[in-house]
Amino acid sequence: MNIQSFQFNAFSENTHVIWNSEKQAVIIDPGMSNRIEESEFLSWLKAEELTVVDIWLTHCHIDHIMGLDFCFREFGLKGIAHALDQVNIERSELVAGMYGIPYTAGPEPEYLLQEGKMNRHGFVTDVLFVPGHSPGHVAFYFEETGVVFSGDVLFERSIGRTDLPGGDFDTLTTSIQTKMYLLPEETVIYSGHGDTTTVGAEKKENPFVKGN
Repeated sequence: MNIQSFQFNAFSENTHVIWNSEKQAVIIDPGMSNRIEESEFLSWLKAEELTVVDIWLTHCHIDHIMGLDFCFREFGLKGIAHALDQVNIERSELVAGMYGIPYTAGPEPEYLLQEGKMNRHGFVTDVLFVPGHSPGHVAFYFEETGVVFSGDVLFERSIGRTDLPGGDFDTLTTSIQTKMYLLPEETVIYSGHGDTTTVGAEKKENPFVKGN
């Protein structure tokens, strides 16, 4: 499995792309927010000769869904999300207005994500239910590749905010301790913001949630 990450929008959100040997690609958390970012992304896809077959959402905060409209226009695809994060989709235009950022709502995602094994288009992942930053937050763990896409649950030496609607510190730390920290220590974490890290490094050095 191949991985490429882009930093998009005013929130410096990480949009990740995974693809296989058949040149099929999945976009995780599309954050493209303007024509320049969209053009950059399309040029890269063309250069790599990739076909986008799916859109996965770790959660539905505004910075992670700004590219949904673009993805539907370009690829004819809706995102898939956890049903408990529908509330963030419903609030997205209000939130965009609060931040004063341009935003066009794309089609509502399909709420198909549930905890457990998932196989879509040959991409096999373990969906981990990790609420606390948002009610329906999930992470995508690829055991064979040794990587996890954590969204805004766990960052390099930090954790997701819990002061937003639907956030809860105790819930988030429990998600990290009982889901993220049970992954093999060499697992590489691709977060929603910032650099990559590993489960082992965060268990030892994260100042907010220490591992056992």
